[in-house]
Amino acid sequence: MSTVLPPWLASQPLQGPPVPPDWPAYRYTPEPDRLTRFFDRLATRSPMWLAPLAVLACMGGAVGYTLLTDPVSMEAGAAPTCLLKYTTGFVCPGCGGTRAAWYLLHGNVPAAARHHLLFVFAVPFLIYMYVAWAGRKVFKWRIPPLTLSPTAMITFMAVWGVWSILRNLPWAPFTAFYV
Repeated sequence: MSTVLPPWLASQPLQGPPVPPDWPAYRYTPEPDRLTRFFDRLATRSPMWLAPLAVLACMGGAVGYTLLTDPVSMEAGAAPTCLLKYTTGFVCPGCGGTRAAWYLLHGNVPAAARHHLLFVFAVPFLIYMYVAWAGRKVFKWRIPPLTLSPTAMITFMAVWGVWSILRNLPWAPFTAFYV
């Protein structure tokens, strides 16, 4: 039995363990589902400025929500609340981020750093990455993108993980991290 391979498959070398010669050689490529096809069509038909505008709208909604709810004056258990902190008393890795954002929006950097130091550290990088990406997409600016090495990302995540553990320890000097 001989099999005829399509041209796109015949030009590619087969990878993997050797196969007996009497087995048909083919590669399975799954068809994308309906939702994936829909979003692929939507992405190819949408204008270039739509994605940066959508991200900006989401961030604007988050900023508006933070300003309207005033997370600094809320009491424990007031809606919305962190379910992990409310049920266990532990501070999650993102705990204090909303209050830090509220303080940053009001220009109080020391108070923001007190609530979530790593969030305050990351915000300028995130803003720069957004401006570089949106400027390139919408206005064709040539702002150099911020490229982070895997080592830098792993280091940041490791520091965040250690900091998240340290801020839950119940003795000094770690109690200063508790928010």
